[in-house]
Amino acid sequence: MSGVARRTVVSAAGAAGLAAALAACGGGDTEDKGSGTEEQPGAALARTADIPVGGGKVIAGQGLVITQPKAGEFHAFSSKCTHAGCAVSEVKDGVIVCPCHQSRFDVSDGSVKGGPATAPLPPTPIQVVGDEISLG
Repeated sequence: MSGVARRTVVSAAGAAGLAAALAACGGGDTEDKGSGTEEQPGAALARTADIPVGGGKVIAGQGLVITQPKAGEFHAFSSKCTHAGCAVSEVKDGVIVCPCHQSRFDVSDGSVKGGPATAPLPPTPIQVVGDEISLG
């Protein structure tokens, strides 16, 4: 193969590879938005009916726990326990429970109800529009 022909083949292969890489990185209308663990801003995290009054729901893929201490009052907090960084696992009897060392946090404000944690769960802004709860 001559030097010119070889350069042409290598250049063409490089251009094809670059085009494939750019196409893979580009976000078109065919992008699968449901396969990631992070929600887009404004995308629904849960429906209000999914969050029991006096309880809540852990949204593990978002690192959040959403609570409804009173009917129609919704709050969200980080699901990362402030004691050792474990993820909280459940919400029951008005408290958010960490399975690692049994720290408990109040569903209304994230404050510590039982240690060993000494700091509250950090709040996360959310918004409720209709029956959908999303990041706010």
